[in-house]
Amino acid sequence: MVREITSDEVKRHHDRRSAWIIIHNDVYDVTSFLGEHPGGEESLLEFAGKDGTKGFEDVGHSQDAREMLVKYKIGTLPACEITKKVHSCSNCCLTPKRSVDSQKSWRSFDGPPRRIRIHPCERRRPPPPPSSSKLKWAVIALAGAIVIGFALKKYLS
Repeated sequence: MVREITSDEVKRHHDRRSAWIIIHNDVYDVTSFLGEHPGGEESLLEFAGKDGTKGFEDVGHSQDAREMLVKYKIGTLPACEITKKVHSCSNCCLTPKRSVDSQKSWRSFDGPPRRIRIHPCERRRPPPPPSSSKLKWAVIALAGAIVIGFALKKYLS
C-alpha cells in the first residue's frame, strides 16, 4: 500500500537535512540524492518542500532520470490534494508532429484541412508562423522575371 503524505507534511522537509519534493502528485525524498544530482543540489533545494512538477518537466529529464525517481518515492498525495497532471512529452512525443500545412505540397491544393486531434504538446506551443506559400510564389515569380530578362537581353542584343 502506498503511503499518503499531505502537502503540509512535505512543506516541513525543505532543507539539506531533509528534502522532499512532489512530482506528478507523488512524493520523493531526494535528501540522499542532493550531492549526486547532475544539476547540483541547489536545483533540487529550490523545490524542496514544494511541488516541483513544472520545474522537473521544464528541464526535460531523460527516461533514465524518470526511472531513477522510483527508488526515491516515499508516498503520494491524498486524493483531495491531487493537482492537474503536467504533461510529459518524453513519455509520448519522441518525434515532433507535423502539421497539416507541412504535409501539403505548395504545388497542389488538397481541399480544406482535415480535422485532426491536437496533442497536448501542440496546444502549449506557440502557433506556427503564417504559411509561406505566398513567399514561394513570389520567389517563383522573381525567378521567372529573371529568366525572361536574360532572354530579352539575349534577343535584343
